[in-house]
Parts: sequence; C-alpha cells; structure tokens
Amino acid sequence: MMNTLYLPELREMLALDDKAGLQEFCTALHAGRTAEFMEGLTPQEAWKVLLAADRPTREEIFNYLAEEMQIEILEQEDPVELSHLIADLPADDRVDLIKKADPAVMEELLKLVPTKERRDILRLRAYPEGTAGALMTTEVACLSETLTVRAALEEIGREAQEFETIYYIYIVDDEMHLHGLVSARHLVTNLGKPNMLLSDLMVRDLVTVVATDDQETVAEKVADYNFLAIPVVDSEQRLVGIITHDDVIDVLQEEATRDAHLAGAVEPLKESYLATPWLQLTRHRVGWLALLFGGALVTAFAMRSYNENVQQYVWIAWFLPLVISTGGNSGSQSATLMIRALTTKEITPGDWRRVVFRELVIGFLLGGCLAVIGYGVGCLMAPTISDALVLPLTIVLVVTCSTIVGSLLPLLFEHLGFDPALMSTPFIAGISDIVGIVLYMNVARWLL
Repeated sequence: MMNTLYLPELREMLALDDKAGLQEFCTALHAGRTAEFMEGLTPQEAWKVLLAADRPTREEIFNYLAEEMQIEILEQEDPVELSHLIADLPADDRVDLIKKADPAVMEELLKLVPTKERRDILRLRAYPEGTAGALMTTEVACLSETLTVRAALEEIGREAQEFETIYYIYIVDDEMHLHGLVSARHLVTNLGKPNMLLSDLMVRDLVTVVATDDQETVAEKVADYNFLAIPVVDSEQRLVGIITHDDVIDVLQEEATRDAHLAGAVEPLKESYLATPWLQLTRHRVGWLALLFGGALVTAFAMRSYNENVQQYVWIAWFLPLVISTGGNSGSQSATLMIRALTTKEITPGDWRRVVFRELVIGFLLGGCLAVIGYGVGCLMAPTISDALVLPLTIVLVVTCSTIVGSLLPLLFEHLGFDPALMSTPFIAGISDIVGIVLYMNVARWLL
C-alpha cells in the first residue's frame, strides 16, 4: 500500500524533472526499500529515477529491481550510460543479466564496456549454465603471504570497494595459486601483532570447488560447512573466483522451485508464472498431463478386467475410491520422504534394503490403523460381517505395497542418474491406483 501511495509523488518529481528530489529519494532509504517504492513505475521511469543518483547508488538500487525490469532497461535505454552501470555491477550478476537479455542488443552494449570488465564478462559467460564458473564472481580479495597484518589491513582498506565480500581474504602467489585464507575477523583480532606475517596466520587446509563443478555440489559444500563464500579454482589450483552465500541461496531456491514443479508433474518454468506466456505454460503442463492420462487409462483397463466381480458384488465398488486414494496417499508420503532424504544426502540408493524393511514395517502399521476404521465401516455397509473383511485386508496390503513402491522408485531414479523428484506425487498415485485395484479385486475374489 505504501508503494502505491508514494507513486504519484514520484511521478510528479519525474514530470517536473526534480533532480534534487529524485536524488534525495534514491539516498533516503535502504536501496532495497527504494526499489520497492519503484515497483509501479515503467522501466523508462525507473531508469530516469536511477539517473538522478550517483553511480554507486544507481548500481545498488538497480540490483534490487525485478529481473524483468532490469532486462527491459538494458534493452531499451541509452547504451553509453548502461555501459557504466554494467561495469559497476557485481561480475556474476551482470553475466546472468546479459545471458537473459536480447543477444544482439547486448553485443552492441558490450562494445562500450571498459576492456577489463568486458574480458571478465566474456570469460564468465563461457562457462556452461549451472556450473560453479557461471555462478562465481571474480571480484576477490587476494593478498600475498609475505605481508604483515598491518600491511594487509592497509591494502584491504584501499581496495575494499572493489570486492563483493572481504570477510575472507585469500592468500595467493604471483601466479594466483591458492595457498590459504585469512578472515577479516582474524586480521582485526590480531591488530595487537601488526608485524605478524599472514603466512603464520592463514588457514591452509581449504575446501574448494572446481569451476566445472555442478552448482548443486557447490551449494551442498557451502551449506555443510556454513561458509560465507567458497573459492573456485582451476585444474592447477589457481584461484579464479569465489561463490558467495547469497548466490548459493539463489541456487537453493532455484532447485527447490524446480523440485516443487516436478513434484506436481509440471515442467520447470524459466520465468515467473505471470511472465510465462499462456501457450508456453500450456506446453509445460500438457506433456506431463498426457503421460498421467495414459496411466489413468491403464487404471481403467485394469478396472474393466474385473467387471464380472463388480457386477456380482456391487457393494465392493462403493469402497474402490477409498482403497485407491489410501494407496496413493501413503505412496506419495513415502516418495516425499525419500526425495527429501536423497536431496539432503541422508540416504543413498545403496540403502535400499534398509528402506524396504522400514517401509514394510511402517506400511503394515499404517495399514493396520486404517484397517480398523475400514472394518468398522465395512460392517455397516457389507452384506455380512465376513464379507466386510475384504476392506481391512485390502487396505493393509495396499498401504504396505504403496509405501514400498513410493520409497523404492525415487531410489531407482537416483541410481539411474535421473532426478528423483521426477517420481512425483501424481506418478506415485497413478501406480498406486493400479496396485490398489488389482489387490482389491483379487482379495474380493478370494474371500467372496
């Protein structure tokens, strides 16, 4: 609401070309809050506001704007001013934006970017999407191990604005081979020893990633060790960049979003829901729906093969939705637990025997609890009390089988090298439907 109320005043300043007012607007609040107040502006209006700010403030606010607005600004506004903005942006952020914007426009814009930054952009852009190299920034605080604590602090003080983070200072030689690191905290706590060499202070046993490593591997390492940043090295252990915790958070969000889409049998979206065109959104969903539709047809054929049983004992059809939904729900629960456990590395496909035993016991216990309720309902609706045994016995078998299937299929996909999230809830439910029908009808045929 505050954003909406402030827009008329902001637009009035733009109409009057009130540079002083716009400059005050850009500096009065945190850059993130300023960007929030600009949400209702067009990209052209937002850029006019940013032009009133100095370059550091402009870059800071621009980083908080919605990605769609950032791309429109890059594609539509004055290339000369934009080249300064591109040069000021963090190395990893500007490469991500350039990859998503119009290639023809970006090629022309890059010609105006200073040589040093242009080379850096081209180098980072060459790394495949989803790798550590594509995720890293080259703005790294590096020092020689021959410096003293006092000299190191003076050096960092002079160059601090050029780096994305200075919490970790990496110790390298003249050829950028990584030897260790010193945290800013260690430097400050050793101010009383200004002549101590960094070689005596640095940590030598470092956890690193290679530029070609998958971004999920990077995210796992940063999460496991609670790093604020992790160094990226090449095959010769030369430092080529770092990946900061904020980029890792983006990766985790991206992976969580992807898994959520797959769990709902939706092909992952490249853009936001509202930004995705209708036809493209339809295409992302129709393939999976068609596959699930085919699975449902198998269920229909399975039901048809037991037509005589249903005609002879009409009452068993009353409980069919109950049986298959119970199986689908229990199987989906197990699949969700397995996918999460695989994602967090709590289990591996090699643990399948332990998983089967656990799910066998748990499935039997769950089925037993539900069977008690089912038997009570069956006694009220079945012709005889003995006939009512069909329902509880089926529920125990269906729940047990579904939990085992729901737990094993993600493990199988992981073993085969596929994303276990592909074995989503709708797929498990579809398989459980078929299992439920087959078990229910055969139990009914055996008892009745």
